[in-house]
Amino acid sequence: MLEAQVIVKVREGLHARPAVQLAKLAREFNSALKIGRGDTWADAKSAVKLILLGVKHDHQIMLRAEGEDEREAVDRLTRFLSDAGAMAQGAADQGAPAVNGHGPANRPPDAQPMPGHGVGAPDTVAPLSASALRGVPASEGLAFGSALVYLGEELAIDRQFVQQHEIEGESTRFAAALESTLTALAEPGGGAEQCAMGSEILQAIAQIARGDDYAGAIGALIAAKWSAAAATLQCGQDLAFAFESLTDEYLRSRADDIRGLTRAIAAVLLGKQQKSLRDIGAPSIILADELSAPDLARANWRNILGIVCLSGSATSHVAIIACAHGIPAVLGLPLDKERLRSVSRLSMDGSSGEVWLDPSDEHENEMSRRIDAQREQQSGLLAYRHVEPGTRDGRKIQVAANMGSLSELESAQQAGAMGVGLFRTELLFMERQRVPTEDEQYEVYARLARAFSPWSVIIRTLDAGGDKPLPGIRLPKEENPFLGWRGIRMSLDCPEVFEPQLRALLRAAAHGNLCVMLPMVADLQEIRRTKAIIGRLAAELSSAGIPHAIPKLGIMIETPAAVLTADLLAQEVDFFSIGTNDLTQYIMAADRMNPRLAPLYKTGHPAVIQAIRLVCEAAKRAHISVGVCGEAASSPHMIPIFVNLGVDELSMSPNAILRAKKIIMEMPPPGEPGKG
Repeated sequence: MLEAQVIVKVREGLHARPAVQLAKLAREFNSALKIGRGDTWADAKSAVKLILLGVKHDHQIMLRAEGEDEREAVDRLTRFLSDAGAMAQGAADQGAPAVNGHGPANRPPDAQPMPGHGVGAPDTVAPLSASALRGVPASEGLAFGSALVYLGEELAIDRQFVQQHEIEGESTRFAAALESTLTALAEPGGGAEQCAMGSEILQAIAQIARGDDYAGAIGALIAAKWSAAAATLQCGQDLAFAFESLTDEYLRSRADDIRGLTRAIAAVLLGKQQKSLRDIGAPSIILADELSAPDLARANWRNILGIVCLSGSATSHVAIIACAHGIPAVLGLPLDKERLRSVSRLSMDGSSGEVWLDPSDEHENEMSRRIDAQREQQSGLLAYRHVEPGTRDGRKIQVAANMGSLSELESAQQAGAMGVGLFRTELLFMERQRVPTEDEQYEVYARLARAFSPWSVIIRTLDAGGDKPLPGIRLPKEENPFLGWRGIRMSLDCPEVFEPQLRALLRAAAHGNLCVMLPMVADLQEIRRTKAIIGRLAAELSSAGIPHAIPKLGIMIETPAAVLTADLLAQEVDFFSIGTNDLTQYIMAADRMNPRLAPLYKTGHPAVIQAIRLVCEAAKRAHISVGVCGEAASSPHMIPIFVNLGVDELSMSPNAILRAKKIIMEMPPPGEPGKG
């Protein structure tokens, strides 16, 4: 064990932002790390617990470390705590995200105000029309109609304190408010129309709410004589900020759910009537300053034409739920809150992110014509639901679904998915406070296999790394996580994570149609090592009398190394699946998250097309199948190119499947003029 006394020089002490930064730094080490002030100690890896210490500038604290890297941990944390400029730099690095969700961290580069709305040239985009704004396209579709302005009530933190004898009563009040809120979110009513996706999301939120970093932290503040309402609002704010400070966009957008949940619980404690979207009396477009999954839990979806919100991102639960319901949505709209209050009608395009405020009659008439045409087109696409598409020269092409959770199963089946071309297992790990057990994983994989039989279901093993923090797995801080310790590299180094997943997959493979896919493969030995592990685990299952099967094994082709050695790799696997997102990024040396490099990030670039051609030719020589599972798989322009290169399977979001089938069926034979 190693201890060190430190005088805290961080400006304003360990309030929310530096506490988040310090906890993030502490999680880079294996050692147990604690910080003590007086007789009170806190886990240095918990931002909420650090905030509760109440450490101010110039306070003396004790830093305690115990473990294999204790010396380095003490050194790094001491330097952070002793650096008066540490937080200034941290704020700059994070884009100074705002706690209310309207700061730079929540607004992608293309979600900027239009000219004439009080911003300078660097923040503007090309005008769309005289009255149009552009936000983040979050769910496809067109809509126009009356605006239902929905403003979340701002509940200020009134730091009221209670007497010692009142603590137990406040704890009881909080527990009751928490349970009543979670029960209300799950009970039937407006929520009876909630999709499977929405139900699963709410279950995940409930797990967070009952965890140590939320309910536990609130309980600790109440024990410190805070009122239940004040403790709830303070801890909700702190935890929301902790999520917002993460680099992973998906995790960062969970802050909206924490704020929505906190508002609902605090409203119960304060005796305030919580606004509800349950009683929408007429078809309307929701125009909100801030929305969360709890806000939408009991919404009357029959009367929601669309959703427009000033905050949020394409990875938020609001976006995911809107997509599941087929409701157009635009988030992160650059609109002043006061202007929002005066809007009476809206027109929107969820595909482009365009929103028109109080549009003219002529505009609405044109939008009505576009909607009618869209409905007619969609009606025509439904004829392809049960079609197994093939080209005019007789080649059959499998059109499958990309999925990340069981909540997408229903939409994939309704879209006519021919199996699953990519099931991302990361969400199984990300939405738990711990690594999922073998049995928990088996239940998910087996259910997928049963649901899509006899079509193949391809499960990708955990694709995590420095850019995707996971509970229960220590991931190192890396300068470039996309080129770092991720995918199969991480899995092979973490048998305690990889082997339970493989055992679950072997058991689920007994259903006959499950396949396993390895991500981020760059070297032949990665495949051979995995096959050796599979062989050993299969022998163990046989000895234990547990039903299982050896599944087909494939790899993601997403590194230049995999492209250049495709002939060698093809001798070891049963199929290839081309991940165009990362493959394009690596071949073009262009970060796909950097808007300035968008002109370079093109899957249709000759260099990328040549790489895909090489992979398809190698697969053909080895007599194995090849698919595409990146975003480009659903591109109307790219589908004919992929098919003509020799791709056998295209895997995409369920909402793109019907259109893809139609495009394939209408392709001219090779050599004839046409779109391909």
